[in-house]
Amino acid sequence: HALRAAEKSLLPGYHLFEWEPPLKNVSSNTEVGIIDGLSGIQQCVDDYPVNTISKRFRYDVALVAALMDIEEDILEGLKNHNMDDYLKGLFTVIIKESCDGMGDVSEKHGFGPAVPEKAVRFSFTLMSITITQDNGSVKIFEENKPNSELCCKPLCLMLADESDHETLTAMLSPLIAEREAMKNSILILDMAGIPRQFKFIFRGTGYDEKLVREVEGLEASGSTYICTLCDATRLEASQNLILHSVTRSHTENLERYEVWRSNPYHEAVDELRSRVKGVSAKPFIDTVPSIDALHCDIGNAAEFYKIFQLEIGEVYKNPNATREERKRWQSTL
Repeated sequence: HALRAAEKSLLPGYHLFEWEPPLKNVSSNTEVGIIDGLSGIQQCVDDYPVNTISKRFRYDVALVAALMDIEEDILEGLKNHNMDDYLKGLFTVIIKESCDGMGDVSEKHGFGPAVPEKAVRFSFTLMSITITQDNGSVKIFEENKPNSELCCKPLCLMLADESDHETLTAMLSPLIAEREAMKNSILILDMAGIPRQFKFIFRGTGYDEKLVREVEGLEASGSTYICTLCDATRLEASQNLILHSVTRSHTENLERYEVWRSNPYHEAVDELRSRVKGVSAKPFIDTVPSIDALHCDIGNAAEFYKIFQLEIGEVYKNPNATREERKRWQSTL
């Protein structure tokens, strides 16, 4: 047995690891390669047949493989900060999660299985690794090109339309369950002959607006509720060009979905929709609300708006213009 274990550890792609405490509802078997993304799904959606193909890695196995890919960088980082390369940790790893539709992947010639003609890919990137010491935390690894496809590790590939909420939920739910389990456990991984401890923090920032709306249960982009970060309607957004704050959250979206589903106040559809601010499906991935293109545009527009006003009034010639004059510039604009 000892010899077999030693042989295994020398095989490429095989890494022995364990979780403390063990992951809830996840097998402790570490010899897992590419698995069927539909395994264990059929039971939960009896009334919704999933006629598609999906392949994925188990989330923890993929993370371990990604860590072992940068083993040398981690050890180098420890040396560069004058630390012993036999330190066990705790290492904190920041993971950026991304998911996007890949567009049309239909067969142009040939007669393959009858499956959706679009694909969706869920992937992750190791952004940084820090180690906690008595005098604070030290960053020993940081991805230089976080937006490069070279460091973006595929986790799940599925033939599905990203607008198909039910299929997307069914296929990604096992991944999300694994991710939730990993949040509360420590990974113990043998690196350079020493068992080291890793803790993971997940950030769902690699989503475009269409997918954020999809996984957070919001209406599509033509909705009156124009924003994925706050409750503004199109009218409110057009009247308020400057003051914005991030108010939406995954927890709030879940609560609003429950209100939408149960309609506790027995309201008409329009009143109910106004109450839940455009949440109409069950949110299933927690995305990180961050400034998006829409708000950058609004911020830029407000800034340019002020500049144009000053240019119209030639304020460089007349810096002490009265309020009435400034109002006139505004109405001209």
